[in-house]
Amino acid sequence: MDTILVVNAGSSSVKFRVYGVADSQSLTEVVNGQVDGIGVRPRLRANDGDGGKLIERTYAAKEVPDVETAMRTAGAWLRTEQQLTFRAIGHRVVHGGPKYDKPILIDQKLLDDLEKYVPLAPLHQPNNLAPIRILLDRFPDMPQVACFDTAFHRGHSEVADRYAVPDRLYVEGVRRYGFHGLSYEYVSQRMREVAPDCASGRMVMAHLGSGASMCAIANGQSAESTMGFTALDGLPMGTRSGQIDPGVVLYLLSEKGMSAIAVQDFLYKECGLKGLSGISNDVRELLESSEPSAALALDYFVYRIGLNTGMLAAALGGIDGFVFTAGIGERSSEMRRRIAEKLAWLGAEIDPAANERGALCISRPGSRLSLYVVPTNEELMIARHTLAAISQRDSADSAFARMA
Repeated sequence: MDTILVVNAGSSSVKFRVYGVADSQSLTEVVNGQVDGIGVRPRLRANDGDGGKLIERTYAAKEVPDVETAMRTAGAWLRTEQQLTFRAIGHRVVHGGPKYDKPILIDQKLLDDLEKYVPLAPLHQPNNLAPIRILLDRFPDMPQVACFDTAFHRGHSEVADRYAVPDRLYVEGVRRYGFHGLSYEYVSQRMREVAPDCASGRMVMAHLGSGASMCAIANGQSAESTMGFTALDGLPMGTRSGQIDPGVVLYLLSEKGMSAIAVQDFLYKECGLKGLSGISNDVRELLESSEPSAALALDYFVYRIGLNTGMLAAALGGIDGFVFTAGIGERSSEMRRRIAEKLAWLGAEIDPAANERGALCISRPGSRLSLYVVPTNEELMIARHTLAAISQRDSADSAFARMA
């Protein structure tokens, strides 16, 4: 069976999903798994498409010390024990910069180009590119496709795209990009099945996880995002600051004597819910805590979501639906309830019973603002883009062969 492999690598884990290609359009999940604890307590876990356990195997730290070894370990298991052969491999790449606005087949030139955007996504881009480099070296003839989190937002108007800086900086790429685009693209498509009228109107989507952002969507197209030049902007996140006065950065540099790298690490790793609470970056732990600082962190998170909803509603000229997705948005009925209360001025009325069971629609009948909970699936979106890219290439090759 032909399959598409989707890879999403982090600093200490490699997540993967395998989709069977039934025909030119249909994809079915066959395997989902990950290698986590790389270099510390490595473990390979995987389930089949129905959720049944396929493997849970631990390794000594020295057996899987890095991402490359983790890739080899997972790949060997998929090939030898699952007897899978891959038609192509799709990758999530966080930053495509101003140049790449759609999924693209990978070659060495593209990989070199994407290295330029590492400073704009230092937590993600190096880890996204590492498996691409490994696989390109080991399997140079295997089609690989890069799918960008920034691509969904590249249709923004110039007014929404710009910062108030000289044009020369805009030309070289200093602009608002937006992120979590693969998630927003998938949920936008899913909303056409869940609530077609709302999907063709004006929606605000909230991708709420350890990384968090919001997006204004008009008829399925991104119009505005809370994230900008980097994935630091907008909402407070697990360990990232979110929106902050640039003067704070200047203060840290000039008055605290911090280096640029130290400031970067601070804003990405020591702020957000972790910095506010002094306890944890995990919303579940903060909800269970009786510490005032935990309550402050959660109140701040909800408050900022409320503020940004108003901004995004203004960008759209109104709002017909609000959609929760990602880890917190999908799983925390308590956080959904708190956020919905902040949206009461827009006409949001939550249905407590529907919210508790995580129904697709959690607003009361007659609510002026419809509220939805739609699980995201970035990996499936990547698989769809990968299949489309290689199908387009194959069609072009076939047409060229007929002309020759």
